[in-house]
Amino acid sequence: MECKKSSNARFCNCTYPGCEKHGVCCECLQYHLGMRQLPGCCFPKEVERTYDRSFERFAALVTARQV
Repeated sequence: MECKKSSNARFCNCTYPGCEKHGVCCECLQYHLGMRQLPGCCFPKEVERTYDRSFERFAALVTARQV
């Protein structure tokens, strides 16, 4: 399957400077799941900027109806 990096990048809200996975969703997802995290695109912008992408933070946002 061909990677659609350029079109994916338009929707990637990752604010990590120099992220080599920017727009490469399959690598990003694999990386974050391996660290018990979700990628930045699963979080509101203000939360993504904190770099707390843990499952626990996501669950708290779901409970608070913020995602």
